[in-house]
Amino acid sequence: MSQRTNDPEGTRRQVVNAAFELFTRKGYEGTPMHAVRDLAGVSSGALAHHFPTKRDLGLAVIRGPVAEAIAGTWIEPVARASSASAGVRSVFEATIADIVRTGTVAGCPLGNLAAELSTRNDALRFELNAIFDRWREAIAAKLQAQQPPDAAGNKDAGALANLIVACFSGAILMAKASQSAVPLQACWTHLQNILEARTQKGDG
Repeated sequence: MSQRTNDPEGTRRQVVNAAFELFTRKGYEGTPMHAVRDLAGVSSGALAHHFPTKRDLGLAVIRGPVAEAIAGTWIEPVARASSASAGVRSVFEATIADIVRTGTVAGCPLGNLAAELSTRNDALRFELNAIFDRWREAIAAKLQAQQPPDAAGNKDAGALANLIVACFSGAILMAKASQSAVPLQACWTHLQNILEARTQKGDG
């Protein structure tokens, strides 16, 4: 049932959260605006007031819950970790454990939307890519923080961060297709070897 509210920001957040849930389960194109309205429990007028177009809603979801998901899952744990290797390990292990526990793989919300939308709308693509950039930069910064400014390992920090993001993104997509943690487990095994070799050389 539609609800009236004197909390515009609360209403907006309800709509964004409902859209995020539906986009995650059904995709952007597979989610009609009326489904978002019904799940959020708002009126058609309130929905149109906050989000005149579906693109406006998509941008809000990407800038809000999708960005927050990557920050909470990756950027913040890596920043808090004692090392880049420890941070990356914590994310892979937590993701694998969650898949084993639930028996399902919904995929990465950023990866799911990037695969669906990157060739359809430049504004949406730009926002999605900006999150990938922040993700890579956070890992590279952690790699570099463990080194003196002129350390040789700093030269490859960006490339290694890119590899880590690409490995996780690809592995989670494969895990979604197979509904199995095996691709993530295999990727982490090889990434761990790379990170350990970097540490043994005095680069990480």
